[in-house]
Amino acid sequence: MTNRRDFIRKSALGTAAVAIGGMKLSARSYNSIQGANDRLAVAVIGIGGQGGTHIRSFCGMKTTKNVWLKTLCDADEKFFPDKVKTVQSMTGEAPQTVWDMRRVFEDKEIDAVSFATPNFWHALGTIWACQAGKHVYVEKPATYGIFEGRKMVEASRKYNVRVQTGLQNRSIRGVQEAMKFLHSGGIGEVYMAKGNCYKPRDSFGIAKDSEPPATLHYDYWLGPCQWQPYNEKRVHYNWHWHWATGGGDTANQGPHQFDVARWGLNKNEHPYEIYSMGNIFGIKPEECSQETPNTQTSVFKYKDGKILEFETRGRFTNGESSLNILIGNTFYGTDGYLELDGGTWKAFRKREREPFAGSGIVSDKPADPTFMAPPGGGSHYANFIDAIRSGRNEDLNCDILEGYMSAALPALANISYRVGRRLFFDGATEKFIKDKAADKLLTREYREPYVVPKVV
Repeated sequence: MTNRRDFIRKSALGTAAVAIGGMKLSARSYNSIQGANDRLAVAVIGIGGQGGTHIRSFCGMKTTKNVWLKTLCDADEKFFPDKVKTVQSMTGEAPQTVWDMRRVFEDKEIDAVSFATPNFWHALGTIWACQAGKHVYVEKPATYGIFEGRKMVEASRKYNVRVQTGLQNRSIRGVQEAMKFLHSGGIGEVYMAKGNCYKPRDSFGIAKDSEPPATLHYDYWLGPCQWQPYNEKRVHYNWHWHWATGGGDTANQGPHQFDVARWGLNKNEHPYEIYSMGNIFGIKPEECSQETPNTQTSVFKYKDGKILEFETRGRFTNGESSLNILIGNTFYGTDGYLELDGGTWKAFRKREREPFAGSGIVSDKPADPTFMAPPGGGSHYANFIDAIRSGRNEDLNCDILEGYMSAALPALANISYRVGRRLFFDGATEKFIKDKAADKLLTREYREPYVVPKVV
């Protein structure tokens, strides 16, 4: 292993010590990238839920891309035995386990980290990783809020590391084809995009505060969040439905559809006008601790008048459009409309009921034969590894800047919902226009040592 790190000799920081979570690390930036035949060491941070997908994906690249899943990290040690077995069964090697991500950043052998932690850890964990010279794959939403997201972009650029956001639609062939079709004028000028998230969710109950289980490092699990007593209904996955830690399905499933909608509109800017409304329906406060709405409609308007809509329905509903979309997107243009469900899409002219273009559809007047190709799946994780090896941000299918711009939409929607009014946003300053109350929600108070720095 002595020659394994020849590719990281050059650094933006040199040997300068950087404070990360109260520790001093020798932070290095990868200005030179390892060769295609060199083994690349990865750590997965947050191994419950979606973390299992991360584990299986990186293990699956052991042979194809010479990836070594060296370390598993989680604040709850109960996940370790099962996930270690998964890695062993897939690779024949047992990973090491640590509960504190700062130990991962200290490990000079690790090249990249993959975050599947709760949303409220994404920004700080990514910044710490960048400061330590690690490349980052971070789940959606990239950021909990506006301030945090901008700092993630700055850290990626300052330390010259690749940061991929887990918006996997960017790597699905069918979605890529649909976007190409829209941007080429397939349905004329696209003036409105809609995202759907129809996921019926029942009450998860209510419980009294209690002592955390022995396996859970609870203070560390809270990290940047303000202290609150342990409650079994506010941790693993249920954190999504409480304002201190999550943003409901608007910030959970929503980022995928927000991203596709923004992509289809070809918008690389923040919206000017935001209004979001909703409520909790069908679930009584005394039977569930949920705080975020289970039914929410959000509308965004850009300065050129184009509109982006997102709707989440958490009770019972049918799908929409001819594709019976439950989770997906619809685009409206001056010459027709397009439906997108996963990697499957159909385009319709004006009021016609039969599609003229789409995945697997032969058109009488195809703009481009490639638009008719069947949907296919690309590997978002493999793309991340390839971009590390190339050393080019532009090779990432979803660079952190894209991830931040799409994560900003649910963050802005939830601010509007919480203050209860229409808001106007200045994209240049990333502040609301004459609304101090709303501005306060662009960031949050942090606990030492889990502070997102103003200067990364």
